[in-house]
Amino acid sequence: MEPELLISSKDRKNRGIHYTPAALSRFVAHEIFAALTEEQRSRSLTILDPAVGDGSLLGALLEVLREAGLTPGSVTGFDTSHTALHATRERLCLAIPEDSLQLVCGDFLQTVTTNANDQRALSLEAPIEQSECDVVIANPPYVRTQVLGGDRAQELARQFALQGRVDLYFAFLIGIAGVLKPGGVAGLIVSNRFMTTRAGAGVREFLRRKFDVLHVVDLGDTRLFSAAVLPAVLILRKKANLRTDSVGLFTSIYSRSAPPAHVVSDVLDALKLTGIVDVESLGTFEVRHGTLSHPQSADAIWRLASNNTNDWLARVEAKTFKTFGELGQIRVGIKTTADRVFIRDDWDSLPVDEQPEVLRPVITHKLARRFKGLELTPSPKVLYTHETVRGKRVPIDLERYPRAGAYLAKHRTSLESRSYVTDAGRQWYEIWVAQDPEGWRDPKIVFRDISEAPTFWLDCTGAVVNGDCYWLSAHRDDLNLFYLALAIGNSSFIESFYDVRFNNKLYSGRRRFITQYVQDFPIPDPSSPESARLIELSKHIVQTLPFGGVDEAEAELDRLVWKAFGLDVEERPR
Repeated sequence: MEPELLISSKDRKNRGIHYTPAALSRFVAHEIFAALTEEQRSRSLTILDPAVGDGSLLGALLEVLREAGLTPGSVTGFDTSHTALHATRERLCLAIPEDSLQLVCGDFLQTVTTNANDQRALSLEAPIEQSECDVVIANPPYVRTQVLGGDRAQELARQFALQGRVDLYFAFLIGIAGVLKPGGVAGLIVSNRFMTTRAGAGVREFLRRKFDVLHVVDLGDTRLFSAAVLPAVLILRKKANLRTDSVGLFTSIYSRSAPPAHVVSDVLDALKLTGIVDVESLGTFEVRHGTLSHPQSADAIWRLASNNTNDWLARVEAKTFKTFGELGQIRVGIKTTADRVFIRDDWDSLPVDEQPEVLRPVITHKLARRFKGLELTPSPKVLYTHETVRGKRVPIDLERYPRAGAYLAKHRTSLESRSYVTDAGRQWYEIWVAQDPEGWRDPKIVFRDISEAPTFWLDCTGAVVNGDCYWLSAHRDDLNLFYLALAIGNSSFIESFYDVRFNNKLYSGRRRFITQYVQDFPIPDPSSPESARLIELSKHIVQTLPFGGVDEAEAELDRLVWKAFGLDVEERPR
């Protein structure tokens, strides 16, 4: 039985264990070999896998080296599982002499921090001592802050100077930099999230500073293995001179419904092609090749760049009047962390004298519709536990709202189990993230956080927005710009802008519409003829829904959005 199958699904999640399929292991091994210099190929190499698992990656690399007539000098693997190390030893016993193989049952991260200079921990900022490895190949564990637990996350943050939402593989990337020689090559399988999220900004800057990024392969939603994350392969060379920089290659593959130009049997074979590729039994994917975008700031996202996409983005920027973020503040909705208690659509089923006094309409993703939200019956409402007193947000006084107090008291045990609320000095009955109680009154654009197609709609009802949506608020004298933003947000143009500018999707082609992306959405000059017509069409669609047909208006609107930015629909960048 494979060692991964001997581990429970819960334990795999908690420890971030996802063993690498043979085909992907061989792909990474070939990428590493291609990155080796002639000098490195002429001598014995010191090789490390810091999270060896069942040895698939090491086995593939040793096989690729053997096929090229090369013999490694020494091979080391770390893992915390005796079962995994036993499987690795069995896999590699014929590939390398016993005295050249060292398998360590232990935590690689503990080893690198123990060996570091006693005066300082390894970190994103501190220089790291040179070490002895020529090659590192790894699929480090993916474990986010929520799963790691507070104590372990804080320990990693302290040891490696990590900030924000910590993932275990962040620490591995820093540790790997510490054990590679200058000029050493690393081939790593990681989650692609760090390339585009705020939490990954420090890691992106660290990798740019310590390594020449030779090749990024974003494997997108290909589901190459069982990890819930979307994987990417990084091929890195540790810099000998930290002042130098290089332009690396970038390859991406994501599902896309379109007529294919090629048919292959394997995802990794598709990476050799360009355009729409039909992968047998998996569906159609778009394969793109370019370079890693040159960062304009230390925290700039990593995206695939080409002359085509760079020129396209420059044309859009030249026609941009302001961005969504400049139009108003973008925020996530409330997070109750106990929706079953706070949000219901059956409050009317309670006796009148038991219905809480502080119920407010709430918008959830179930109300999502372009331009104008759906109206459900019965409509959901939230027991909103905050109000504004002398300009400050405070929790409601339950003595003033006895029916709300009585209802919450019935659920006190479950609400008090949210220990993080009271540990933060908050009242046991509070919504965890309440936002500004006064802010709900202003007109706002609401949009789903995860959706295949952008879905933006206008709300003027004063409803609260739930945490499965985001919202953009502004004053009523900005409503024309709001209608223009609605047109942009619901267009095919913004889908192309998102894909080119952020290069980030989830499974099945879904996109994440969160603050750091939406704040950069462009708005054209509102005084242009195209924008004036877009505002008219946007108002017409909002006023017509749900009673009339709007297909023709939406089609005209979509064409005009492209024209407002000086583009034709046919000019979608590829």
